Amino acid sequence: MEEFKKFARYFMPYKWHVIAGILFILISMAFGLLIPYLVGRAIDDLSSQVTREKIITYPLLILGVSLTSGIFLFFQRRFLINTSRHIEYDMRRDFYAALVNQPLEFFQNNRVGDLMARATNDLGAIRQIVGPMILYSFQAIFALCISLPIMLNISVKLTLLLLIPMPLVSLTVKYLGGQIHVRFEKIQEFFSSITARAQENLTGVRVVRAYAQEDAEIEKFQELNREYAERNLKLVKFAAAMRPLLSFFIGLGFVIIVAVGVPMAVRDEISAGDFTAFILYLQRMIWYLIALGYVVNLYQRGTASLKRFNAILETVPTINNEPNAKDQSPIRGKIEFRDLTFAYDGKPVLQNIDLTIEAGKTVAFVGKTGSGKSTLVSLVPRLLEAPENTVFIDDKPIRRFPLAQLRRSIGFVPQETFLFSDTLANNIGFGVENGNAHLEAATAAASGANFSAQSGAATQPTNGNRFISVEKAAAVAGLAEDVKSFPNQYEQLVGERGITLSGGQKQRTAIARAVMRNPRILILDDSLSAVDTYTEETILRNLREIRAERTTLIVSHRVSTIRDADLICVLHDGSIIERGTHEELIARGGEYADLYQRQLLEEELEATD
Repeated sequence: MEEFKKFARYFMPYKWHVIAGILFILISMAFGLLIPYLVGRAIDDLSSQVTREKIITYPLLILGVSLTSGIFLFFQRRFLINTSRHIEYDMRRDFYAALVNQPLEFFQNNRVGDLMARATNDLGAIRQIVGPMILYSFQAIFALCISLPIMLNISVKLTLLLLIPMPLVSLTVKYLGGQIHVRFEKIQEFFSSITARAQENLTGVRVVRAYAQEDAEIEKFQELNREYAERNLKLVKFAAAMRPLLSFFIGLGFVIIVAVGVPMAVRDEISAGDFTAFILYLQRMIWYLIALGYVVNLYQRGTASLKRFNAILETVPTINNEPNAKDQSPIRGKIEFRDLTFAYDGKPVLQNIDLTIEAGKTVAFVGKTGSGKSTLVSLVPRLLEAPENTVFIDDKPIRRFPLAQLRRSIGFVPQETFLFSDTLANNIGFGVENGNAHLEAATAAASGANFSAQSGAATQPTNGNRFISVEKAAAVAGLAEDVKSFPNQYEQLVGERGITLSGGQKQRTAIARAVMRNPRILILDDSLSAVDTYTEETILRNLREIRAERTTLIVSHRVSTIRDADLICVLHDGSIIERGTHEELIARGGEYADLYQRQLLEEELEATD
């Protein structure tokens, strides 16, 4: 019941549609249940005297009532089934929004396949609650409310005899309904495992093929699929048993009525017409009582799915706008870490970080794998949440900025490049405000901007646009020449996860995406690892020209990438052990100097090969 209280809010925008649908059910049932009464009256009336007028009148009357019932049946289904689709749309929208707003840790703890299953199978089961369940429930309720008084009026004795099989019907519904609920909930959880397995194999298809594991993965999937089928078959046994059992027990009541009612009709205790009407009402009640079994099935499936759905919606994002967060003055780009210590699951990753980065400066971070470089730069856009009052932007605690304002001011290129299955232009323009930057739209967004002849950066125009064009962003990222060789150039589809592009092209597309936003803070997290030395020099030269206008944080393992930075910080076990310019650190002869010497030696060895 608690789950349905939370579910009720989705009905509010459509409450009049639901009320209208229920009203149409009542009208349709009233006319539909008038037919047995008319049939009974026709039999009694025609038994006494057959006339041409009666033969014409009764069939036309019954036909008219049936037609009217059918018209309102159409409207009840139209209102309720349409409403169920609208509510499903609203729930899917909220479900997607809840997922998008979750931090990185959420997706580390929840499999994508499980989330996909909840967004498809579970929502489909919940929709059945809104449409068919309401429809059949009220049909059964109105059928009982209308039929029972009429049947009591025909014969109290026959009506009371119907109560004999009712306890058996109730017990059947209670037991089998409970079994269906438990099994369906487990099936939905298991279906998540199948979806997750399929998603991982399709995403990692290159690895599967590289290791010739196609047959092995097919066999594993078959095992899961077989188990899923077996669990469904067990559920079907209970679901399939419910309807025939209900039919049997209700049919038992039918047998009792016939056994008692026929002698009553012979003795003229009730008329032939009344007995016929009673039988017709009983037939209709049988159908609706059987429909109640179907309703119980839908209810048990829907509540199991609703529980899984609400579990996601009730997961409060750990990174969210603070209550006192409000739009601040435009971000200039000064960043400060004050006595920052950050831990994953209680294990410190960064310790006692004190660092001030003035607006417009370039700071680089180097160090061994696992030293905390990526973690440190991820704290700036709040992809990870730093302890309170340890990270500051423009001398203000970072949590004082709304997430939207903070992240609009940051261009972030992560280690793992992700591209959407879309055109190159739309991938580059992904970060613009409208979220869908076709080449023409993105270029138009930059048309009001004035570009510096040296840097190519867009200054803030009077209309508020602050983006640069797709072509300019691609040129800065060293991608423009590659695009010329594509058949459709910027309208070229890149395939899922950018599968049609090389690793270097994907990285440069991601850099262009960040640059196009013309951000005040630019973060490059090891984003040149897949490009060759010549391309790296080209990109760095282009970035050097635009970096003067923005704060830049660079994470890299290559000294060549960071040697021109205003400040280089060397991290080890989560602490900054060295800081200074390239020349200062070389002269100091510490860990950075060792790294530089090793890379020089590697370059010399490569040159002699």
